[in-house]
Amino acid sequence: MSETVTKKLMLFFPKCECEKPIIYHLVKDYNLVVNVYRAKVTPEEEGFLVLDVTGTEDDIHQAMEYVKTFNVTVNFTGKGVTRDEDRCTHCGACVPQCPTGALHISDAATRQVGYNEADCIECMACIRVCPFVACASAF
Repeated sequence: MSETVTKKLMLFFPKCECEKPIIYHLVKDYNLVVNVYRAKVTPEEEGFLVLDVTGTEDDIHQAMEYVKTFNVTVNFTGKGVTRDEDRCTHCGACVPQCPTGALHISDAATRQVGYNEADCIECMACIRVCPFVACASAF
């Protein structure tokens, strides 16, 4: 039996592919568990999904091959929010806005802001409050 893995993915949809039941098929036809973190999918414009998919490596691979048949771009890095350490002044404005604690005070003495990318759910709250544009969106 194959090992189950979880991968964070970003799917970018062209304008014409937003009305297809792609997530339904990922679950039904490819046996994946799908957790959507962030989505903007409308028929009028390009869209995106940030999600976790859990299943075997083979099922995930086959599912993404299926998704690509709709001209959907798959980003396997799963990075929709980036943090630029050089721009960050460690003001802490982002910390109370982060619902998962991905952004946190990593050192109480120096008040350094730490970032745990694995805990980030792409809510983008940090982007809205960062006065130094240290947090940015790939969208």
